[in-house]
Amino acid sequence: MPITRRRVFAVLAGLGLAAGAPSVWMSRMKTYDGPVSDHFDGLTFFDPDGSPPKSLAEVLRWQFGGRGQRASWPDWVPSAHADTPPPRVDGNKVRLSFVGHASWLIQTGGLNILVDPVWSMRASPFRWAGPKRHNDPGIAFDALPKIDVVLVSHGHYDHLDLATLSRLAKTFSPRVITPLGNDVTMRDADEAIKVEAFDWKDRVELGNGIAVTLVPTRHWSARGLFDRNKALWASFVLETPAGKLYIVCDSGYGDGKHFRRVAEAHGPLRLAILPIGAYEPRWFMRDQHMNPSDAVKALADCGAQTALAHHHGTFQLTDEAIDAPVIALGEALDEAKIPRERFATLKPGQVFEV
Repeated sequence: MPITRRRVFAVLAGLGLAAGAPSVWMSRMKTYDGPVSDHFDGLTFFDPDGSPPKSLAEVLRWQFGGRGQRASWPDWVPSAHADTPPPRVDGNKVRLSFVGHASWLIQTGGLNILVDPVWSMRASPFRWAGPKRHNDPGIAFDALPKIDVVLVSHGHYDHLDLATLSRLAKTFSPRVITPLGNDVTMRDADEAIKVEAFDWKDRVELGNGIAVTLVPTRHWSARGLFDRNKALWASFVLETPAGKLYIVCDSGYGDGKHFRRVAEAHGPLRLAILPIGAYEPRWFMRDQHMNPSDAVKALADCGAQTALAHHHGTFQLTDEAIDAPVIALGEALDEAKIPRERFATLKPGQVFEV
């Protein structure tokens, strides 16, 4: 197969980098420095119940080893929706607005909370290369209400977008809550980002009776070739007046242990936000990304009353077609005899209220 620029960037995406300049890949990455724990060996983080990230040889096998055809996405797939959120949402209601990919605005208890905000055109350190958006964010940045808190799950470029975080810091100066080590990345880029780093199982008070707990998830992290798992990754359990929301930004399924443990420690859950995209080829993505069938099993394991799907339809990171995750989710729900309305998919700009 010919080595095209697109294929090179696909290799980088498989390594978790999306794209990056040689200076980024080769530089001495600043990393977390902290005590040894049951998931940190003094140098790198690990999941005792997970799998290590794929090797470069496996990435090359995916890209050049006779793999299946990579689906071609349309250049632009605009959403018919665009949200203009209210300044605040009070009382016992939760308003969730889907921005796109894994980005959400959650309004509850008088707080405005963003999850993994990415307003950049590319999930990449560059404007000219790397996975590109196929639709606009569901909320225009200038239409955002005052943001109080930002939750950033891990360091991959489609989740930790430094340009967006700097813009948020300049405009709103919110608290940024993230797993250990990602604070180093943010502060190194922009000291104005008010970042606070926490470990798995840490509970953080956000104000107005709202709190968030960082929980283990089956994934990994990297921003360069030499910083794999030097920063931690996590999912979030958000305590709201309407109940607990389980926010899984990126995860493989494994044997479902991570989801059952959250149910045991934090249940009952009112709502789960679960990823359904970036899953093909399965032999390569299985350990780090759920497919729709896995996501349906994760919903059963965590026991949430309702689920919302995300991590699909905005950035092409893997081989499946743009509409494949939504179609496969409906089929998986039918097979499991779960009503489709229990696990909803939104377009960017659509709103769901609890």
